[in-house]
Amino acid sequence: MTKSKIPVEHPFERGEKNEAFAAYFTGQSYLKPLVDDSTLEISVGQVTFEPGCRNHWHIHRGGYQILLVTDGEGWYQEMGKPARLLRSGDTVVTHDGVKHWHGATSDSWFSHLTITAGTPDWLEPVSEREYDLLKA
Repeated sequence: MTKSKIPVEHPFERGEKNEAFAAYFTGQSYLKPLVDDSTLEISVGQVTFEPGCRNHWHIHRGGYQILLVTDGEGWYQEMGKPARLLRSGDTVVTHDGVKHWHGATSDSWFSHLTITAGTPDWLEPVSEREYDLLKA
């Protein structure tokens, strides 16, 4: 995928504007639920971030989250650790209770599949200062 272009070779549709969780994102994201079965203890979906979009710091309580990066470039950071640049094919496992955030770089769209168990506890936004440090 070319930076700053809408992903076109993605295996799943981009999904709709992520209105349900918009309060927990800086910038525009899109959500495509992939497994919608209330009898399961997990959810599976695709999240797509416009350049510069990221979610707030959050913790998964009573579960975990697995990210499978499918397109673009993005960041993943756990509290107290350096941010990790993510590209297509990268994977991340976030364990129960780990404070973290993820989102697009400032000049690239970013998509990942999420496999999530437990309940997210949404916290403060990633500050502009924190995010701008990653651009350097």
